[in-house]
Amino acid sequence: MRAMSGLWRWRRNPLRRATDLAEAWVALAAMVLILVVAPVAGVVVGGLAQDSLQESVRNQRVVRHVVTATVTRKLDRSPLDADPETSTGREMRTRVLADWTAPDGTAQHGPVLANLKEPHQGDHFTIWTDAQGHIVARPLDSATATTHAVLAGFGAALLGIGLVESARRLIVWRMVRRRYARWDQAWDRAGPDWGRTGTGS
Repeated sequence: MRAMSGLWRWRRNPLRRATDLAEAWVALAAMVLILVVAPVAGVVVGGLAQDSLQESVRNQRVVRHVVTATVTRKLDRSPLDADPETSTGREMRTRVLADWTAPDGTAQHGPVLANLKEPHQGDHFTIWTDAQGHIVARPLDSATATTHAVLAGFGAALLGIGLVESARRLIVWRMVRRRYARWDQAWDRAGPDWGRTGTGS
């Protein structure tokens, strides 16, 4: 609104300087970019991120498999867990030695994190593995991928707004500096006795 009022105010004002009109045009251009281009950029980036992340979700669902593992014995707490009182998502997971069969049919044995509070020998739990039976992270779900895409689009829009506003401020700052430099030159030309009676006579 300031840009519009600035253009209207300086439209036929006899005191208008070229820089005043230029500042109003810069403000108007910045407003259009913020209201139109930044949201479009956010939508485009969000859409591209959504496509990419959903493709990743589909790929992970193809190459990652859920298998049933059997507890052989419970293992001691991981040495990396320095504070047993930390309340994280891992507190319900216990390190155990387990056996499982990989999707390719090979028998696997090793330490894993089980989602069992008190594991006992013979207890069953599920884990995610690749085709060879190596432990992998749970595949990304579609809702989480969509959330990430929305955040990416929102971040891109905010970044665009920040860049436009920074560019506007830089341009206006340079205009003001140039205006002050011209004023200084005009004062220098006027001389030290510009206000005295009979100057120039």
